[in-house]
Order: sequence, then structure tokens, then C-alpha cells
Amino acid sequence: MIERRKQMARDKVSRLVNWGHWFAFFNGMLAMIIGSRYISSIGQPDSFISWGYLILSTIGHFTFLAFITYVVFIFPVTLLLPYSKILRGYSAFVASIALYILLYDTVIYDDYGIHLSPFAFDLAWQDLNALLHSTSYIITPVAIVFIELIAANFLWKRIEKIQKKQWGYKVVMFVGTCFVSSHLIHIWADAADVTDITRFDDAYPVSYPATAKTFMESHGVDSSTVVSDIPPHSSSNLSYPLAALQCQAETSPNVLIVTIDGLRADMVDENTMPYLNQYGQKALNFKQHYTGATQFNSSMFTIMYGLQGNYSDKKDFEHIQPVLNTELEKQHYNLALFTSRTPAELSLSGATFNGFKVNISEHNEGRAAADQTNIAHFQQWQQSQNQPWFSIVNLSAPQDYDTPVGFLGIETVKPPMDLKPAEKVLFNQYRQSLHFIDQQLSQLLPTIDDQTLLIITGTYGQVFTSNIDDARRDLSPANVKVPLIISWPQQVQSKVINYRTSHYGIAPTLLSRVLGCTTPSEQYSSGRSLLEPNSEPWIYIGNSREFAIYQENEITVLGRYGKYRIYDKEYKTRLKKKMSAPELIQVMREGRRLYHN
Repeated sequence: MIERRKQMARDKVSRLVNWGHWFAFFNGMLAMIIGSRYISSIGQPDSFISWGYLILSTIGHFTFLAFITYVVFIFPVTLLLPYSKILRGYSAFVASIALYILLYDTVIYDDYGIHLSPFAFDLAWQDLNALLHSTSYIITPVAIVFIELIAANFLWKRIEKIQKKQWGYKVVMFVGTCFVSSHLIHIWADAADVTDITRFDDAYPVSYPATAKTFMESHGVDSSTVVSDIPPHSSSNLSYPLAALQCQAETSPNVLIVTIDGLRADMVDENTMPYLNQYGQKALNFKQHYTGATQFNSSMFTIMYGLQGNYSDKKDFEHIQPVLNTELEKQHYNLALFTSRTPAELSLSGATFNGFKVNISEHNEGRAAADQTNIAHFQQWQQSQNQPWFSIVNLSAPQDYDTPVGFLGIETVKPPMDLKPAEKVLFNQYRQSLHFIDQQLSQLLPTIDDQTLLIITGTYGQVFTSNIDDARRDLSPANVKVPLIISWPQQVQSKVINYRTSHYGIAPTLLSRVLGCTTPSEQYSSGRSLLEPNSEPWIYIGNSREFAIYQENEITVLGRYGKYRIYDKEYKTRLKKKMSAPELIQVMREGRRLYHN
């Protein structure tokens, strides 16, 4: 009798577990229906293979999420309280809450372009009226509860019939095949740069599709050489620019942009960089200038596109070049880039340098020697030009604290900030590298004729650490505040400018003041002309995963996992306060402004 009772109990639990699996599968299908809203936010695929990938990925991902929800929240209760009525009600409640969260995430993603996190939740909560502007968000939750209760009871009454048909194994195999196949297809698409597939990487919440680039590069294969014959997608809902540019330049001056990796604004002084410091006194000197990001590719993206760094993560811009490049080509400029970045590094820049003749100076003796070669190559190229030109010379020695062999530097000094012993060594080595760059500028700038517009800035600042990842994630003023010096012959007199500016303003300034574009900068940029104070009281620095928002009196930093911290404007004290929602909402919507539904 006791054994029979145990067997009946085991059979009951087994039936409940089987019911739970089918209930989870049903909710996976409901999640797919709700998840289709993500596709409308980023645009539908173009090709059959991208449609196939999206279908496989959708089935595999949402059924996986539903099963994980079942395992974590429902399965333990099945063992502790094996009573069907209680379990069905509880499971319907859990499934409804999970679907509510998913539905809320689709709303946030559509409006802000990010998934739920502590930061996104706080932001959306304070913007709830604008987000939930339809009565459907009242009716839908009620409908979900109703559907969940009906489905729970329907499956329970028919679970034995379903078991007899032995569909479970086939469903598991089907879903498993979809899940694995979608990841295998993504590995190929990532290696072959099929953007109509990889652009969906961040579309679904908690989605981490497998990639091949790291594996290929670790085995000596340059993934950038694996090129797909599939053309870039055309059904994206990106509108860049929002309106066609109307441009008519009266003159065609040459333009040179010198970008220096790792150039802090507070290090351009009479001791470390005397030449540049003196040069800045005779030109437009922007004292409150900020980079757009803390890495070369994303920073150059903000310079050339004039867009917030979160756009740099979008796959669309791997094939859509800056409107600045397009207009320069229309006005018959020769474009050239001089850098020590490798082809693999430049491949990560997408279409930022489309139309440029790329001159790479690789040097076994380090970046300082490569910088010397870069300058020499630029000077040779400049002398050979017989029509207007636009050139970028990128110098990288300060990034690696590098100086050439035999370089006679300057005396070491006590750092003006509190540093650890190892950081003090890096500080003084950094000064040596900057002094070397200053000498190179003293040789380069006098060779530039008086009719050339010259812009000198840092791609990003520098923090004194040898850990590259730590430096890239650092969003303090030391790493994002950079100098900006503009020599504008016969146009603008020398002047110290103390209002805040950023890299977003460089492209609009060139387009409006050099290329004669009358189209408002809002149609193609997140920035405004550098020659006018910016009306927005904030600056977005970083990418879509890690970024800081510099406001007038505080700095909000969003970490890798959605947690945010608020600091005072000096970045010294962490403030115990909630975010300033109105301004941050403007920032997030700016990051979606070029996308339409």
C-alpha cells in the first residue's frame, strides 16, 4: 500500500512536470508573438537567408527563455507543492508577469533603443505617461492573464492525450535544432560580415549569439578578409540623413585634422607641450571640449558622422558612410588617412573612412616611429596634390607611452594629482611621449600653408594604467576631456572658447562653414556648429553598452550590466540621488531619432 502511494505520487509529479514542459512551450510561442515587436523597431530582413536566420533565432531564443523561466520559478514549486490547481494558478501568474516584462521591454527598446536594466527601468518609470500612451497597454495585460489561465487548464485536461502522441521528443529536437542552427548561421555571418543577419544581435533581450572573429584571429586568420557576396540590407528603418543636404561652397579650402590618441586636455601646457600650447594661443582654443568615446573607432565615428557614440554599434553604419565624406567627394576633394592602425583595426571602423586613400605606417620599433613615418608620408602626399584635399593624420604614440629610441625627453616632475607609485612612472613616461608629439607638431604645422583649415584634437584622453580594457571603460574627465584647437585662416580670429563642445560638432561645422551646406544640422547630426553655444545641456560619451552623460552639475555613468552611478561634475564624489530624468530621456531619444517605425 505504501509503495502504491509512492508510485501514485511519482506519477502525479511526473504528470505535472510533463504539463509544465508543454506550458513552457506554449509561453515560448506567446513570447515569439510579443517579440515580433522588436523586428518592427529595427527593420525587417531583406534576403531569404536572413529571414531564415531570424525565424530560427526567434524560435530558439524565446522557447529557451520560456524554459529557463519554467526551470527557475515553476519546477521547484512542482516538487514542493504537487497540487495541480495551485500549480496551474501559480504558473499562470508567473507566465503573465514574465510576458508583461517582455512587453514592457519591447516598449522601452522601441523608444530608447536599450533593453530593461536598472537604468532603463528608472528612466522609463519617470517617462511612463509618454511610453504607455495607448489603452492597449491596459487591455493587453488582462488578456494575457485570461489566455494563461485558459491555456493552463486546457493543457492539464489533455496532457495524457498529448503524452500518448509522443510529440515531446520531436518538439525538443525541433527547438534544439533551431537554437543550434541559429548560432551556427550567426558564426558564419559574423565572419563573412553579413550585416543583414548581424544587425539583429542586440534586438532580443538576453541574447548572446555565438561569434567566430575571436576564434579565427587567435588561429591566425584575418576575419576581415572573409567577405560575403550578400549585399548590405536595404530594409533598415534608419534614415540618415533625415533630409538631403543642400550645399554650395564659395571656396574650397584644404582641411587637415590631426587626431592624437590619448591626448589629455590638462597636459597641453608650457612644460610638456610648449609648441602646441603656444600655437593654441594664436587660434580658436576650445577649453571645454569632450571626445565622443574612449576608443579610436567610436571616437572617429563621432568626429566624422557627428552622431552619438551609440550609433557606432549599429550595423547599418558598416555600409553607410558619413554625409561629410559624401559631400567632400561631390565637391571633388581628395581624401586621405595617415595612421598606424592595422587593417584589422580599421575594418572595425565600418564605413567611417569610405572614400579615403588609407596610408598605414606599420613599424616594428613602436608607434612613435610609425608616427614619424605618418607625418613624412603626409608631407609627400600634400606636395603632390593639385586639387582640394581633406586629410586625417592620426598619431598614436601617447596611447602606448611610446617614444623613439634615443629620444631626449624632459625632466620628470611630481604629478599634480594623487597617483600610486606605478601610476607616477606612467605619468612621467606619458609626458615624455607628449613632448615627442609636440616636437613632431613643430615640424609638421609650419609646412601647412595659410589657406588650410587645421583642426588638432585628441581622439580620447588618458588614464594612467597599462590595462587597455580599464582605460577603455574609464569615463572620467581625464579620459574624455581633450583639447580642440582650430586654425581658420581669414575666417575666424584667435579666441579662447569656454562653453562646452564635443566631437559631435566637428562635422556640422565643416559642412556648414566649409562646404556651404544650409541644411539644418539636426537633419544629419547630434551636434551643432562649434562656433555657437550648444543648446543641449548634456554630452553623451561612449557606446550603447557603456556610456556617460555629462550634464551641467553631474555625471551619470551607466555600467556594463545596466547599473548607473551619479557623480559630481568633478567626478570625485558619488552622489546619492536619482537620475535627472527629463534630460536623460532627451539623450536616449536622440539615440533613436534617426530610426523610424
